[in-house]
Amino acid sequence: MKKKTEKPSAEAKALSLFLMAYKTINPIYKEKAKRINKQWDQVGLNLLSRADYMAEVKDMLSSYGGYSEVVEKTVRYYIEKTGEWKLKGNDKYCLDAKKIADKILKK
Repeated sequence: MKKKTEKPSAEAKALSLFLMAYKTINPIYKEKAKRINKQWDQVGLNLLSRADYMAEVKDMLSSYGGYSEVVEKTVRYYIEKTGEWKLKGNDKYCLDAKKIADKILKK
């Protein structure tokens, strides 16, 4: 099987980073992170459609308050933990997270 190299969407990135951050707090986040990462691997191997993967991502995001809420919780978590937001990039997630980080750090 040939693996496709494709970047995840901003929503998938938000969910992944959120689960990665919070997995140290509660083991349920660690299990969900494993599950969603396995599904992404299956998308790359054409064993799962991207549409099915995105439906799962959107369901999980909704359960945590939606994309914006997940981004804010993740940014807030890392700022409280390290005192800064380090992630840089030009993709939608990075730009959204930077805006939220700037607001949080100005307070």
